[in-house]
Amino acid sequence: MGELGGDTSSHGLATGKFRGAAMSYVEQNLIPGERVLYQTGLHWMTLAGPFVLGIVLELAGIGFLWAALTDQQRNWLLVPAILLVLIGGVVEAAAVLQKNSIEMAVTNKRVFIKTGLMTRRTFELLLSKIESIGVEEDLWGRMLGYGTVTVRGTGGSPEPFPGISHPLEFRKHVQEQIELYAGSAVTK
Repeated sequence: MGELGGDTSSHGLATGKFRGAAMSYVEQNLIPGERVLYQTGLHWMTLAGPFVLGIVLELAGIGFLWAALTDQQRNWLLVPAILLVLIGGVVEAAAVLQKNSIEMAVTNKRVFIKTGLMTRRTFELLLSKIESIGVEEDLWGRMLGYGTVTVRGTGGSPEPFPGISHPLEFRKHVQEQIELYAGSAVTK
């Protein structure tokens, strides 16, 4: 996603107040005076495994379909062919739904993390209650821009969120807002 306020972020992805026709979870749950400063989600790389599996299943289904259509003695392959193509499509669709069901946002008051579509898990933490935020990136994650973000609230257990797009940028925005919040609390 990226910073809000323009038509595209520095990463080339569209941003704005609405995703499609519905407001996002974060936008629906803002408190008065709160504004979204940065949003991100799962990296496209999280789709790689399911899409490879889906394509393999679909290609096998197409192979069975071709065999069934070219040889009348192999008509029995029609049902497995159709099932393989459908299962491949379902695997790919489920991966896209999972990717699109995760929202991570930094506001001027809180950090939001929402996962799930049918069942929802939310993690909302006031900036003043964040004890630490860590990032883990393996070699591929460093090269492609994804990693695990771990947020720890005061007195709480660490909450890891794997496969997040641009985790260092997310952490930077959280840290900047904590500094701003701490600075404004000192002057009050």
